[in-house]
Amino acid sequence: MKTDGVLVDRYGRIARDLRVSLTDKCNLRCTYCMPAEGLPWLAGPQLLDDDEIVRLIRVAVHRLGVTEVRFTGGEPLIRPGLARIVSAVAALEPRPRISLTTNGIGLDRLAPTLRAAGLDRVNVSLDTLDRSRFAELTRRDRHADVLAGLAGAAAAGLTPVKINSVLMRGVNDDEAPALLRFALAHGYELRFIEQMPLDAQHGWDRSTMVTAEEILAALRAEFALTVDPGERGAAPAETWLVDGGPARVGVIASVTRPFCGDCDRTRLTADGQVRNCLFATEESDLRGALRAGADDEELARRWRAATWGKRAGHGIDDPTFLQPARPMSAIGG
Repeated sequence: MKTDGVLVDRYGRIARDLRVSLTDKCNLRCTYCMPAEGLPWLAGPQLLDDDEIVRLIRVAVHRLGVTEVRFTGGEPLIRPGLARIVSAVAALEPRPRISLTTNGIGLDRLAPTLRAAGLDRVNVSLDTLDRSRFAELTRRDRHADVLAGLAGAAAAGLTPVKINSVLMRGVNDDEAPALLRFALAHGYELRFIEQMPLDAQHGWDRSTMVTAEEILAALRAEFALTVDPGERGAAPAETWLVDGGPARVGVIASVTRPFCGDCDRTRLTADGQVRNCLFATEESDLRGALRAGADDEELARRWRAATWGKRAGHGIDDPTFLQPARPMSAIGG
């Protein structure tokens, strides 16, 4: 295996999928992510500017073998320079695949611009089909905006449009079949995600988490699911064909069925820190080196060194596991 110049760790995993957080801010206040009053946001000078983001992505693509870039937040659609950043990344040679994870608010308006800039597809978070339940979960009455964003993304050609859903016990754990029926009716691809210990309140409790097995049992009560014969590779979702296919549904079981051994992801936070894992408790600073005048090769060297130290797994089941200080909104998905 040729590993010169790529992001390889001591276990032989190669990171080719870069997740880039563009902001820690969000226009929702989802109960499993942050408190109602929000969080202390990063100050402007702490954030990478548009040119710094593009430069680090260029280093990742040109010198480190990254082939896929996913923009995340917080909520990336509120980043003023988003279309410009997407356009600059789409102009790189070789061109990486470019996607975005969003809550969908404003996506109906921005989708055509982002598609024209070079965005390939989107993942949209939607945990419920009920407006009042959505308002309870997110503390905002924006359900109709998310549905409009999904439709706008599909109309703009940002396909396949994928839906990310988190089920919570006693809140929306009765909606798995309804969410799948909705996705099938509109041609969206649904992915259920086990709730992870990444909330700002540090209130996650494994005993109240809806597991992959529970999700699949609820779906099998109404649908015939067969294992997807396609190669999973490093994809986080296990997928099943629905009623014989071609439609599929996926489950990302980060907690009960960890896939750390096949992980191909590296993460860049909005303030320029490399993270090897959502659950990492350590970061490696690229912003400081970049602003101190480091050339591209030095930035690449630092990134390679950070990746080499990646741990074997997230360790959620280890008694010594510590939830990372940063919540999901400040890490990026």
